[in-house]
Amino acid sequence: MTEILLAVGTRKGLFLARRAAGDRHKGGWEFDGPHFNAQAVYSVGIDRRRPGGPRLLIGGDSAHWGPSVFHSDDLGATWTEPKQAPVKFPQDTGTSLERVWQLQPGGESEPDVVYAGTEPGALFVSRDGGESFTLVRELWDHPTRKDWVPGGGGLGLHTILVDPRDARAVTVAVSTGGAYRTADGGASWEPCNRGVQAAFLPESQRFPEYGQCVHKVARDAADPDRLYLQNHWGVYRSDDGGTAWESVGDSLPSDFGFPVAAHPHRGGVAYIFPLNADIDRVPAEHQCRVHRTEDAGASWQPLATGLPESAHYGPVLRDALCTDDADPAGIYFGNRNGEVFASADEGDSWQQLAGHLPDVLCVRAAVIG
Repeated sequence: MTEILLAVGTRKGLFLARRAAGDRHKGGWEFDGPHFNAQAVYSVGIDRRRPGGPRLLIGGDSAHWGPSVFHSDDLGATWTEPKQAPVKFPQDTGTSLERVWQLQPGGESEPDVVYAGTEPGALFVSRDGGESFTLVRELWDHPTRKDWVPGGGGLGLHTILVDPRDARAVTVAVSTGGAYRTADGGASWEPCNRGVQAAFLPESQRFPEYGQCVHKVARDAADPDRLYLQNHWGVYRSDDGGTAWESVGDSLPSDFGFPVAAHPHRGGVAYIFPLNADIDRVPAEHQCRVHRTEDAGASWQPLATGLPESAHYGPVLRDALCTDDADPAGIYFGNRNGEVFASADEGDSWQQLAGHLPDVLCVRAAVIG
């Protein structure tokens, strides 16, 4: 049976929900959890490339035991943690792992490759399905890294995009370091931030080669060279794989925010959740609204049907807005109020799936079965 799997990582554990792919009603969802009780779950990966069924990958952060990566091959019924720390900085770096911000399966041509983005800002790669990871030294040793500084949430590598045409082409983003890309499987990296501002720098230095506080990047479904970027002030689009960016946030109530997600099938369609400001991180105009573009950012429309109408104060973090790949696509978000909302019709209408959860840190969804 084909199902939708929804994974919600929170400050106090992981919650999983499933429903039949054809069931569009709230009652069709079945939640269980928390898994990893009292652990902060910052990252979830759903790897569907394995012949035996999907593997769930979880970046957990225990206040007692520290951060680790767990996996499950039975949809969360049981979990495995490697005997040795799966993500560990080499001793010569003088650095220790604070948390795993991102877990991203590699390309279809590399079924055992999984990437991890971490804090401090670094990229790790696994070639055994997530059992063990190795630091990508070429990015760690990049001459610009010495100038990266922590953003408000830390110095985290939070975005990993694998080009569907070529598994060796990968784009990453670091807060605060900017976006970088490789075309040769990580042997070399170049910053790709031209046109993206660093609003916190003096005006004469607003558009540096690197050092922007990029919050999230997403790839267009129809045109792999088209990227959408939510910055610390600014929403941008690139039509050349990140070589150059242009602002597309003029019609938004605010162009400050954290997440951006692209529609899984339709080109030119993307979603964001604007916040008032960097010094007032609540929903823009105190309205719980996802904004959607259907023309690659030329215009944005607020999506409100079924969302709270009263003043709302629950911000959505960078990994807490996502899509599944059903048709029509499901759109999901969770907020720091512990609420989870879902749309089964690409954002036209919404229903609340959960409330009173711990602070939602990340949300992931996929069709399985």
